[in-house]
Order: sequence, then structure tokens, then C-alpha cells
Amino acid sequence: MKTDTIFYSLFKTFPGIFFELIGYSASEADAYQFSSVEIKQTAFRIDGLFLPSTDTPNHPIYFIEVQFQRDTKFYSRLFAEIFLYLHQYQPTSSWRAVVIYPSRNIDIGKQEDYRELLTSQRVRRIYLNEFDEEAKQSLGVKTVALVVEPEESTGEKAKVLIEQAQQEVADEAIKQKLIRLIETIVIYKLPQKSRKEIEKMLGLDDLMQTKVYQEAKQEGLKEGLKEGLKEGLEMGEHRGRLAAVPHLLALGASVEKVAQALGLNLEEVRKIAQSIQNQ
Repeated sequence: MKTDTIFYSLFKTFPGIFFELIGYSASEADAYQFSSVEIKQTAFRIDGLFLPSTDTPNHPIYFIEVQFQRDTKFYSRLFAEIFLYLHQYQPTSSWRAVVIYPSRNIDIGKQEDYRELLTSQRVRRIYLNEFDEEAKQSLGVKTVALVVEPEESTGEKAKVLIEQAQQEVADEAIKQKLIRLIETIVIYKLPQKSRKEIEKMLGLDDLMQTKVYQEAKQEGLKEGLKEGLKEGLEMGEHRGRLAAVPHLLALGASVEKVAQALGLNLEEVRKIAQSIQNQ
């Protein structure tokens, strides 16, 4: 599964985590709507976009890019995406850009032409491996940091996060969504292990059989379907349904259930699932 898919699911389901990453309260997310936006008539797609609600027009727009591969042309692409978006949509709000890197050694994009922007308050670069212990006290930030956890300690850290979620998150539906996202991150980081092996390693095999878990899972699938249909209206129905597939798979739905819920051809969903596994 691609890293940006994980972050999309993370910020879509728990938008407050993004604001914790940049030093704000998680409640700041209440003033925003999160989406992923394709720039018309180009090959550009912005990984994530937090748009202020109509009630908070003075809040800035946040452009989010997740960059886990070395790319010397990254900044030219980033600012092309941003300025094309500003040109096409003419928003009245100010804007900020947040780039999420696993570490500084991935940040090799050519910077000379964009120095003024990169050193301004417009752009913030986050290096996940540099979070201090105080920042990691937040369960949301710890979940993000799991993405760059060394492979040998990923399982143990994930178990600790799951235990923390079970103790701290009161809402059962939200709790199970977070646990599923933690599991998804582990699957991404340990591709040599099967899902059943990971469920056993994390102690999820017994949890998954409980009535509370099954009810929360069904609720999560319903919400994922609702989001997919909403994107369908915005992007074109069939295309929007396809865009919802990775999100539902990340929530633990089978290929067959995703195809049935979204009204898609089973082979289409299988191809998407296979492409995610191969990335």
C-alpha cells in the first residue's frame, strides 16, 4: 500500500491528527473539511487538502504532500500544483503547505528557485523521525510516527498503541477505526507477513470476534461507503466509487464486500487491491 494512501485514510478518518502534527489542538479540525483534489486538465493530484468551512473563512487552506521518495523535482511539482489550484479555484482564504517526510535525507528537491517560499511561514516541512518524546505523547502523533518505526520494533510499538487506544478512546466506532489503521500501517511495513499473522501478532484475533468490534466495523464500512458516494458526486459516480475502494480495504473489508457495497465489478476491485499490495 502506498504511504500517501495510509495518510489519506488517517487524515480522512482522524483529521485532528494533522493539526496535532503542526502544533495545534486536534479540535482545530472542526473548522475544516478534508479531501484529495485533482487539478483539472493536468496530471497533478494534491495528496490532501484541508479547506476551511464557510463558518471559518479566515482560516488558511492547508495543502498536504506526503513525500517518502527522493525526488529532485519535488518542489517544482509541489508549487505548480498549489498555484494551479489557486488559479483554477480562486479561493478567498490564505494558504499554507505542509510536507511530510520520513527523514531529512529524503528532502533532496531543488530549492534555489523556491527559497523565499520555503523559508516563509507558508511552508512547513515535517520529518517524522525527529519528533521529540513530548510531541509523541499524543496517540495520534504516535500513530503517525509508527510509519517510520524500525521494522524490528514495529509490532511491539503497534501493540502498545492498540492498548493505549483501548484505554483512552471511549467511542467504540472511533476506537476500532484507529485500531484498523494501526494494523494497516503494520501490514504496509511488514509485507512479508500475512494479515492473519499480523492480527495474531497484535493480539487482534480475539478482539475481532467480539460483538462490539463487528458492530463498529460495520459502522466504519457504512461511513466509508457514504464518503465514496459523496466523492462519486464530486468526481463522477464511477470514478468516485473507485476512489473509495482503498479506504474501505484499509478498514478491513474484503474485496467481495467492497465490490458489493459500491456496486463495482469484482475484477475492478481485485485489480485495485492487487496494485495497492504491489506498491
